[in-house]
Amino acid sequence: MQMPLEVTFHNVEHSAAVDARIRTLAAKLERYCDQITRCRVTVEQTHKHHQHGNHYRVRVDVTVPDQALVAAREPSEHHAHVDVYVALRDAFDAMRRQLQDYRRRQRGEVKIHQQAPSGYIAELFPAKDFGRIATDTGRLLYFHRNSLANGAFDQLTTGDEVRFHEEQGDEGPQASAVHLTGKRHVEA
Repeated sequence: MQMPLEVTFHNVEHSAAVDARIRTLAAKLERYCDQITRCRVTVEQTHKHHQHGNHYRVRVDVTVPDQALVAAREPSEHHAHVDVYVALRDAFDAMRRQLQDYRRRQRGEVKIHQQAPSGYIAELFPAKDFGRIATDTGRLLYFHRNSLANGAFDQLTTGDEVRFHEEQGDEGPQASAVHLTGKRHVEA
């Protein structure tokens, strides 16, 4: 870490053991991202319950280049955070996952979803329950009435713009999951 770790205790007495555990967990975060410029940990005791134990809230704030990450673990109704060490573990695990996601985005390893191909309705054969889509690449693809996502086959007209997924059918390529996106503008 380029900056020192800041540890704050609210409504709970400072504990050398808890402080040492925080420092150990914070040092492990550097395994997942070596660009951490700031790390601040807040441990708070929310309520003092004599019968049900104390509930702890832990918040981990980490600053990395052009982003601030926050992981906070609130006490839940099943009382898992009656133990300060469990609350610490959960908060630092959440921060670890955020740092791993941050590094994946930095390396460009995030999945990029391709946009579905588009085209327009070129031919319709309502009596036979099918039509053909002219793709942006100039091919004609068969599609069946049941392939239309909203089921409004009878409202389609030639020239309607659509998006679809292409798959291999029994007789060659065909369009499935056809979504109407708009009306095609026909020039006069």
